[in-house]
Amino acid sequence: MQPHSTHRFAVAPMMDWTDRHCRYFHRGLTRRALLYTEMVTAEAVLHGDRARLLGFDAAEHPLALQLGGSDPARLAAAARIGADLGYDEINLNVGCPSDRVQSGTFGACLMRTPAVVDECVAAMKAAVSVPVTVKCRIGVDDQDPEEALDALANAVFAAGADALWVHARKAWLEGLSPRENRTVPPLDYGRVHRLKRRLPERFVGINGGIGDLPAALEQLRHVDGVMLGRAAWHEPGLLAEVDRLVFGDEGGTADTVAAAERMIPYAERVLAEGARMAAVVRPMIGLFHGRPGARRWRQILTVEGSRRDAGPEVIRRALAAVTAGGEGLDTAA
Repeated sequence: MQPHSTHRFAVAPMMDWTDRHCRYFHRGLTRRALLYTEMVTAEAVLHGDRARLLGFDAAEHPLALQLGGSDPARLAAAARIGADLGYDEINLNVGCPSDRVQSGTFGACLMRTPAVVDECVAAMKAAVSVPVTVKCRIGVDDQDPEEALDALANAVFAAGADALWVHARKAWLEGLSPRENRTVPPLDYGRVHRLKRRLPERFVGINGGIGDLPAALEQLRHVDGVMLGRAAWHEPGLLAEVDRLVFGDEGGTADTVAAAERMIPYAERVLAEGARMAAVVRPMIGLFHGRPGARRWRQILTVEGSRRDAGPEVIRRALAAVTAGGEGLDTAA
């Protein structure tokens, strides 16, 4: 079976970033991109506040739930809960290098134990009918990426995984912080490309250091899907061109001002449910990067949006600075 092309583009799961407010905002910029939750541990799904951890707006589809864990039975149970709640895909994290993840013996640690990943994926596949996918690194610490990535890929596909997303860096569990692990280990796109050539009938996607859509399109010459992480967060306006450039949708360029305006009624709703305005506007700060009025936009959202009594009028005021072209304001981007 040839790899499906439905999810040629995704916004990467990012801890503390891709929360429900971020995902709703991103959906206003692209209809087609696959969106991901932050990683949620299987234990949290089973025993935590599910409404807070797993709640999402119907507008966020297509939407994937990323799980962390290493116990097949618990992961299967958590995957079933996610599927029952309506998630379109369940993803297993085999790439996060944080200390908390290491202490739980999952995330990037699982690169060392492909057989455990095999068992986890098989259990999740048996529990749900939606796609089950894996996101990994090319290796950890002193592993040989040629051997480590092949072993992991062989295991997950043998277990029935529908896709493998690869962050094209090693994770150094000794000596680097989680933040440093996102930038310090050198990128090796060629390693992921070689994996795809070896597995032409499997879906292999790539992630890591891809900074704009031209770079994403270049990667799609070699692999089935591409994920943008920090670039989508810092300059979300680039997502407005995804449907046209990546998926070929005529007239698929989103209106960035309309995407911001869409957040006003959303903010009214979630504030009434107890959300803070600072959390709602946080993913919007980089929307108008490079445009006149962008600095004033950022200033209003960050300063006024952080006030305890802030409401949707913050977005209206910030938009006025941009739609006026920054006239009479600091127009530096």
